[in-house]
Amino acid sequence: MLQSSAESWNRGDLDGFLDDYLDSPETTFVTGSGLIHGLAQIRERYLKSYWKSGRPAQLLRFEQLTVRPLGADYALANGRYVLIDRATGAAGPSGNFSLVLRRTPAGWKIIHDHSS
Repeated sequence: MLQSSAESWNRGDLDGFLDDYLDSPETTFVTGSGLIHGLAQIRERYLKSYWKSGRPAQLLRFEQLTVRPLGADYALANGRYVLIDRATGAAGPSGNFSLVLRRTPAGWKIIHDHSS
């Protein structure tokens, strides 16, 4: 799931990247700027930041990924994201994340994202 998400990011496909999030007003995303509710607002945040020029300037890679079940229909994923400059290949910003995932009829979806 996260590999597919990174591939969508790297193609500049915001909708493909956001497909991993549950489309619900209860889906939350914690950033350094505060708490965001709902997929529409999460999408807006990405449009105003990484997609402001129409496509992210950096490539995305996930590292140190671990996934732990939290019952039959929930899981906790932890890892590290790394952004890489498209032009130079130099490592850029990186940080840790934790995701709460829920199994849905459409597959596993993110219901809570805390990235720092």
